[in-house]
Amino acid sequence: MRTFGLIGKTLSHTFSERYFNEKFDKKDINDAEYKNFELKSIADFPRFIADNKLSGLNVTIPYKESIIPFLDDLTDNAKNIGAVNTIQFIDGETIGHNTDWIGFSKSIKPLLRHRKTALILGNGGGAKAIKFALNKLNIKHKTVSRNTAFDYSDVTTKTIDYYSIIINTTPLGTHPKIHEFPKINYTELNSKNLLFDLIYNPNESRFLQYGKTKGSEIKNGLEMLQIQAEESWNIWNL
Repeated sequence: MRTFGLIGKTLSHTFSERYFNEKFDKKDINDAEYKNFELKSIADFPRFIADNKLSGLNVTIPYKESIIPFLDDLTDNAKNIGAVNTIQFIDGETIGHNTDWIGFSKSIKPLLRHRKTALILGNGGGAKAIKFALNKLNIKHKTVSRNTAFDYSDVTTKTIDYYSIIINTTPLGTHPKIHEFPKINYTELNSKNLLFDLIYNPNESRFLQYGKTKGSEIKNGLEMLQIQAEESWNIWNL
């Protein structure tokens, strides 16, 4: 039996296990399974690898960046991004890939139209893939984070007027903490804005709901997740 899976810290909210196992069933792949593996610390990764015979892994919060020193090699894109969400096993070696940027690019591209500027909320591994994708799409962007000089309180009316796309890459609002949201100024949002949330559970986060009430175009991260999952599938040669 070939074992694939997802590693992260808290995985009760993820869709990956069901998604891939249903895909195995549909394609009559009977020698493969997909499991969730919760690691308390990324320091547990070497022992985890040694104790499990694995054929491929996905990586989620909070290990997309901290996993890198434990891998044997990275693709050029993963190196440039500085984050990994897919691990390929080749001849006993682990190769880090990033498919998040592909999923995001394909998901947001039909909505871009006249929009050429983006505000990124958060500065973790997911945000790094988003920045890489936006550079490929020739979208000017700025990062807002509680850990940067430009934080949420600096998102003024002028900022929102300039940045037509606002992207939430933080976990704020993810089930079960659905009442959380990035503390930016939502009052000046309008129909010119596009709010994109990497969160997909719930379907409409509080962040997206606030945008919707102001007439903004909104999109959650489900399609992005599905596309990046298919890219992982292709990397694993399933």
